[in-house]
Amino acid sequence: MIKKYTCQNGVRVVLENIPTVRSVAIGVWIGTGSRNEVPEINGVSHFLEHMFFKGTTTRTAREIAESFDSIGGQVNAFTSKEYTCYYAKVLDTHSQFALEVLSDMFFNSTFVEDELDKEKNVVFEEIKMYEDTPDDIVHDLLSKAIFEKHSLGYPILGTEETLQSFTGNTLREYMHNTYTPENVVVSIAGNISESFIKEVEKYFGSYEGGQQLALDETPVFHTNHVTRKKETEQAHLCVGFEGLKVGHDDMYSLIVLNNILGGSMSSRLFQEVREQRGLAYSVFSYHSAYQDSGIVTIYAGTGAKQLDVLSATIQETLSKLKAEGITDRELNNSKEQLKGSLMLSLESTNSRMSRNGKNELLLGRHRSLDEIVEQIDQVSKQGVDEMAKNIFTDDYSIALISPDGELPKLPA
Repeated sequence: MIKKYTCQNGVRVVLENIPTVRSVAIGVWIGTGSRNEVPEINGVSHFLEHMFFKGTTTRTAREIAESFDSIGGQVNAFTSKEYTCYYAKVLDTHSQFALEVLSDMFFNSTFVEDELDKEKNVVFEEIKMYEDTPDDIVHDLLSKAIFEKHSLGYPILGTEETLQSFTGNTLREYMHNTYTPENVVVSIAGNISESFIKEVEKYFGSYEGGQQLALDETPVFHTNHVTRKKETEQAHLCVGFEGLKVGHDDMYSLIVLNNILGGSMSSRLFQEVREQRGLAYSVFSYHSAYQDSGIVTIYAGTGAKQLDVLSATIQETLSKLKAEGITDRELNNSKEQLKGSLMLSLESTNSRMSRNGKNELLLGRHRSLDEIVEQIDQVSKQGVDEMAKNIFTDDYSIALISPDGELPKLPA
């Protein structure tokens, strides 16, 4: 059972007691990411996440790390396009201590100049490492192709130029305007009693923030072809179609469709591209849902000389899917696979904490396991077939990184 509580200042708390485990996962979720940035401070959400670990008024960076190592716990964070999360997983006996350290990082980080300079170099190296992984960069290129100048197309890491300009005041001002109480959710899952909500309120229930920033305009899906020439062993291809926003009524039809197309080893793309034709080691599809838009992405990497054949195979797979639809067996297998994945994920306190935090932050509601299973079961063959025809149109974008930077031959 999930318990919800809203503090006096607007911070929301969601708690799920799981008495059969001995761990507790605590996540502080903030509804801000690279989408909430402007070009001049692109990367500030991610850099702020880094700086939370670099010392507070009461703890050094080393002491923060030792705080969790000394109790056998874990602490980490991540930034996405629309939200940021700081989280810890500890034994249930250390839950209050973990909450105190997370709150110390949240409220008392110092952002001193020496630590800023050192962490900028760390992120510079992260950007360089990212540049050395073309199978990652190509997905950012696709976002840029689709969203163009809209902030959803910004890289989460930012650039060396923007990072160089960040100061402690940059971080404080951004945090003041985006880490507002109504934009924060604290999610707890594990062997913990409902009374722990009062502990959360003690730390997070009285602070104030600035004026919450509104999202920019709804993004428009653009049809573009973006290429980059890079000395790589493979050509890395991404094809993107317009998807669905978070919470869309037809989301489960799309999830089932994606699973059949490229979400598993038995999917059509995996079987046709890899197993039957041996064109790629890595080939898959996935759906990215944002608050007001979405993208269905197909990725594959292959030798440059096989790029035309790979592209044609992907198009043939999509054409056949639209023309003939899915089979009853594919529908049933996909549903069972999704239900199995859901059940297995619920065995992890981290997964439950993440699920509850995102649902509260993005949707403001929580469906029970039975409700989700029922929605999956209600997905029909007709609904999936219609979804395929609506999604996989001729209006798509392409991103490519390859040795020659030349697009594959496109169908006439």
